[in-house]
Amino acid sequence: MAMESLPLRHELKFFINEMQYFVLSDILDHVLQRDPNGDEFNEYHIRSLYFDTVYNTALFDKMDGVKNRDKYRIRIYNFSDRVIKLECKTKVGSLISKRSISIPRLLCEQLMAGDPAGLETTRSGLLNDVYREMTINLLRPVVLVDYVREAYLHPAEEVRITFDKQLRTGLRSTDLFNPYVPTVPPLDHSEMILEVKYNRVLPPYIRDLLSTYCPGALQSAISKYTWCRRFEELAPE
Repeated sequence: MAMESLPLRHELKFFINEMQYFVLSDILDHVLQRDPNGDEFNEYHIRSLYFDTVYNTALFDKMDGVKNRDKYRIRIYNFSDRVIKLECKTKVGSLISKRSISIPRLLCEQLMAGDPAGLETTRSGLLNDVYREMTINLLRPVVLVDYVREAYLHPAEEVRITFDKQLRTGLRSTDLFNPYVPTVPPLDHSEMILEVKYNRVLPPYIRDLLSTYCPGALQSAISKYTWCRRFEELAPE
């Protein structure tokens, strides 16, 4: 897909502590809309199975600060196979875009096995890209990323503010549907990740809320994927 045709959005990321979270989430709960996918606590569990090439291109491109790059993943919610999303997150300079399609479990398990058979005839551009990456660059599953998400929405500029909590990595496991996979926290402390996504301009009153009720939070180029592979002994090939 040509980059100019992608719906590009801004994405700001911050590490925050528990006190900052409690204050800001309480404020947002009063002024923004809750994510309709959340439970009574406005939370849901996300598990992503990230893919990378045999050369670990996505990992090293991120570490090297390459401006234009792709990451492929399969995502499920609350350990259920009711909704399975195949996604490609694209970074274009300082902007991001995401392509996403729902896939059946049978296809999901085929991709988890690294088998691209049949994808060459699909009408999906995303599946065509996965076929290309699997056949040329040996794209394969590499790590599980688990966390609990709390999200707030505003229709202006399609603002989406999320708190991602309890980040854990499945280390070398790729057993996407197994809720009992051993996981460990990759962060050294109990940080949470605040993400702010919007189309063109962040509404001023939302920007003021963030700066007022979450002072001192420093913007960071956080990558859950990179953090969750930190325990592996990897070297560029």
